[in-house]
Amino acid sequence: MLSTRENLILGALALLLLFWMQPGIKAALARSKQTPSDWPSVIVPILMVVMFVLFLIAMV
Repeated sequence: MLSTRENLILGALALLLLFWMQPGIKAALARSKQTPSDWPSVIVPILMVVMFVLFLIAMV
């Protein structure tokens, strides 16, 4: 179990990391809003994996 002091230090480090990364996170969110979504490139491989798993289950 961590002591109270260690928990406070970990919390402070997490907040510092969040504030340090904030400009990059804001820029990434702004870029993601401008780009077109490409859902077929995500859905097709997932469907292929699901179909392959179902095929393997059917073979047993």
